[in-house]
Amino acid sequence: MPRKGKYISHKNEQKLIEIGRLILRFMNTNSSKIYNYKQIADGIDYKNPRQRELAIQALHKLQGSEKIKEVEKGKYIVNLKIAGTLTGIIDFNQSGNAYVDVEGVDDDIFIHSKNVKDALQGDKVLIITYHFKGKKLEGSVLEVLERARTEFVGTFQLVAHKDFGFVVCDKKTINTDIFISRANFGGAENGDKVVVKMTEWRPGDKNPQGEIIQVLGAPGEHETEIHSILAEYGLPYEFPEEVERDADKIDRRITDEEAAKRWDMRDICTFTIDPKDAKDFDDALSIRKLENGNWEIGVHIADVSHYVVPGTILDDEAYKRATSVYLVDRVVPMLPEVLSNDVCSLRPNEDKYTFSAVFQLNDKAEIQKQWFGRTVIHSDRRFTYEEAQERIETGQGDLAEEVNTLDKLAKIMRDERVRNGAITFDRSEVRFNLDENNSPIGVYFKVSKDSNHLIEEFMLLANKKVSEFVSLNSKGNVSNNTFIYRVHDDPNPTKLEALRDFVSTFGYKMNLDNTKKVAESLNKLLADVKGKGEENMIETLAMRSMSKAVYSTEPIGHYGLGFEYYSHFTSPIRRYPDLLAHRLLQHYLDGGKSPSKQELEDKAKHCSAMERLAADAERDSIKFMQVKFMEKHLGETFTGVISGVAEFGFWVEIPENGAEGLIKLRDLVDDSYSYDAKTHAVYGHKTGKKYQLGNEVQIKVVKANLIQKQLDFKIVD
Repeated sequence: MPRKGKYISHKNEQKLIEIGRLILRFMNTNSSKIYNYKQIADGIDYKNPRQRELAIQALHKLQGSEKIKEVEKGKYIVNLKIAGTLTGIIDFNQSGNAYVDVEGVDDDIFIHSKNVKDALQGDKVLIITYHFKGKKLEGSVLEVLERARTEFVGTFQLVAHKDFGFVVCDKKTINTDIFISRANFGGAENGDKVVVKMTEWRPGDKNPQGEIIQVLGAPGEHETEIHSILAEYGLPYEFPEEVERDADKIDRRITDEEAAKRWDMRDICTFTIDPKDAKDFDDALSIRKLENGNWEIGVHIADVSHYVVPGTILDDEAYKRATSVYLVDRVVPMLPEVLSNDVCSLRPNEDKYTFSAVFQLNDKAEIQKQWFGRTVIHSDRRFTYEEAQERIETGQGDLAEEVNTLDKLAKIMRDERVRNGAITFDRSEVRFNLDENNSPIGVYFKVSKDSNHLIEEFMLLANKKVSEFVSLNSKGNVSNNTFIYRVHDDPNPTKLEALRDFVSTFGYKMNLDNTKKVAESLNKLLADVKGKGEENMIETLAMRSMSKAVYSTEPIGHYGLGFEYYSHFTSPIRRYPDLLAHRLLQHYLDGGKSPSKQELEDKAKHCSAMERLAADAERDSIKFMQVKFMEKHLGETFTGVISGVAEFGFWVEIPENGAEGLIKLRDLVDDSYSYDAKTHAVYGHKTGKKYQLGNEVQIKVVKANLIQKQLDFKIVD
């Protein structure tokens, strides 16, 4: 009998816990509102006397655990300063559910779409956590602490015969439409693509209110969609007039007075190697044989810091942008064109100011001497990668001997890097052939060849050695000088273990004993999968196991390159951190003391954030072009490879053009399918049919949505 009583008590306890969760969910819809017990009971649909009694008991239990406060007799409010609350950044997925990334917590915390309250993508939120039905830790948003953004891109929809409308946002991660009153139409007409500013979101309102601040044009049109991408990420297309004016005033003369302060290298053989469509030439190489038999190799970088000075509006604008953005059909530069394509660009047959790293190398590519400082150069030749590659392959043509010497040294340095733990991800990038209207008429893949690796190795050398020069003293001890580093943390061990377990099903082995073994295993794995059916899948998973490279004042090293110290120094025309590195290097060359670390760390974080935005915008522009290209292939059948798997469906990539489309599980009518995260697959319950990452499938292109930049595919048996 006592045992039965204990069981009933436990059951009642569980019931009160469940009711308490319902109450918290209801009260969190407006966490600043005070409720009496009747409002709470009605809010959770507990209306008969027995249910109301249970609700009162649950309220007492919540009050006892300090999850709610009784502000006056019988009136309650959510206690925002309670145990179990955490602060983090919210990240939505396509299903409307979200995850909150909390600093110091290993796993992101799941938030069901019903519990996201008024949070939007990237917002800083306060959440309360609990174990829903005894399962994995979940959370509910209590309050938005800080909005990530207030401006969004979407399509204006006028409500017929009413004085209002809504902006339906492009990004599915924005889980609400924005209400627009007639006074805030901003000249927009029904169906226009617009930029909307969210002005208010009152507690209890289903939709936020906003005003239209820019009309972009008709959805689906090329210019509209490209400008939509830039607006979506807050990337300005044009420079303010005063910035352009300042840039135009710059003295572009190469004077004898300034040249006298520099190492004059204008009489040494110098050339650039760049993509055929490049206009901003950041870097040049010089080469000459010395009497002692060594090679003097100069890595010459545009001296942007000579022209862009701290405290000017030109510098402020460059910092704000932090990077150039390379969309498919245009570049949105960090610096005005007069600087990026003219004054600073190392164009052939022109004298230019540069900041250089000059190395004396022997035939084994071992550094005998090094020098850093300001120079003046004269580029004798502008090579495209294709022209330089021709010199390497044939040994023929002007400057073939110089190009081949650099290639030989670069190959030695590359082999040495890999031996020391560098990982050789060599993924091809999709590119488009465009007609005069910027419409895609063909797709090709940019593949790195020896000429690309040649430039890469010498840029890596300069970046590494500049970083070491600042960070270590002449005896090789740590100098503690403040500097801006490009850092890449070690891979997440859990992700590596998951990768090892997964690739073992294909017969590949990985050794995770230490950092060097991991790098060796990854390189061997990438080499072994070349040309195999699972190549794309395993490369993708290996990439996902890596950390993201960022900028920081803490020199934790660069795992992917296998370098202890590494910085970005070689592209100041298009990356602000490189400009900071130039200024700091000159400061130390002049004997300056180490400046404030915190100020530079704030700048590093800003540059990392802007780099992520630029990468997202570039990815969106590629997706848009792929969808535009595939519009011409609606109804056609292709062989594709499953490139991603999620709860709601899986993505298939067409290898011949890189286009990726979604197959929704609800459209697979032959069976009911479930997702298995461990095997990156979905399984049919009745048939046992499996669709797994890396599988080849036949698909038909059924829909091309330019506005959502999304392709829908259908499985063809």
